[in-house]
Amino acid sequence: MKSYDAVANTSDSKIVAGLGELIWDMLPGGKQLGGAPTNFAYISRLLGNNATVASRVGDDDLGREASARLARMGISEGFLQVDRVHPTGTVQVKIGEDGEARFAINENSAWDYLEWTARWEELASNVDAVCFGTLGQRNEQAREVVLRFLRATRSNALRIFDVNLRHSFFTPDMLTRSVELATIVKLNSEELSMVAGMLDIELSGEEDLAKSLIARFNLDLIAVTRGKEGSLLVTANETFDHPGFRVQVKDTIGAGDAFAATLTHYYLRGAPLKVISEEANRVGAWIATQTGATPEVDRLPVELGQFPI
Repeated sequence: MKSYDAVANTSDSKIVAGLGELIWDMLPGGKQLGGAPTNFAYISRLLGNNATVASRVGDDDLGREASARLARMGISEGFLQVDRVHPTGTVQVKIGEDGEARFAINENSAWDYLEWTARWEELASNVDAVCFGTLGQRNEQAREVVLRFLRATRSNALRIFDVNLRHSFFTPDMLTRSVELATIVKLNSEELSMVAGMLDIELSGEEDLAKSLIARFNLDLIAVTRGKEGSLLVTANETFDHPGFRVQVKDTIGAGDAFAATLTHYYLRGAPLKVISEEANRVGAWIATQTGATPEVDRLPVELGQFPI
C-alpha cells in the first residue's frame, strides 16, 4: 500500500470509494449532504471502513461546507476536486406522502467536470471497492473519468454499479459500458425491467433476468431492491430472497445507497447471501426512518449480526 495522507488501510478495514456526484439535497426542512457516492461512503464509514468520496465541488461556500461535513463524518475529503468555474451541485427535493423523494437536479454542476489526476489514479489502484452510477456520468467529461477510474482498479476490486435510473441522462451505451466494468450490479425492480429492455433481454421474472445479466456480463452478483418488500440477491449459483423490515418511513432518500454500502461491506468479508441480505435490508430500513441520507450520528444505531467482520 502506498502511503498518502487521505486514505490509509488497516487490518480490520477496507478502502471504499463513492465515485461521481456530490450534491446538497435541499430538503423542505433544510439542506443535507448527499448524492449516491456520498451516501454510500457515509454508511461505509459507519460500518468501520476507510471511506472516501471522489467527486468535485465548486469554489464556493457549499463546496467548503461539503468538505468540512465530510471531515466531521470521518470520510476522507482528500479526493474532492475544486472547480473554479462551476458551482457545487444541488438538488431540490420534495417528499411525497409515501416518503418517496422527487428530485429536481441542477445541471452544469462541478461534479459534471471531473478531471483525471495522478492522485485519483493512485486511489483507483488501491480501493477494495468503488460504487458508481449513471447520474455521475451524464456529462461526457465526467463519464470518461469515471470509466477511466474503473479501468484503473485492481482486477479483484469490487466495482458496484448502482444503476439509479431516476433521471433522463442514461443511454443504452452508458448502461452497457457500465455493466461491462462492474462486478456487482444493484438496481430496483422497475430498473431491472428497464435495463433488460434497453439491452434487448427478452425474459420475464426477476431471477431469470438477473441470471441472464450475470451470464452475459460475467457479473459476481445482482441485487434487486424492492423497497419495503425487501430484496433479491442473485449469483450464478445461488438466490436469496429477503422480505425486508417494516419501519415508519420519514423519507426514502439514501435507503438504496445504505443497502449497497452494507452489501459491499459484508461481501468483501465473504459473508453468505443470507447474512448480506439481512444486514443490508436492516441498514437500508434504518436510513428510511431518518430525514435525508446522512444524519449526523457517530455509530449505526442498529444491532448487526455476529458474522465475523
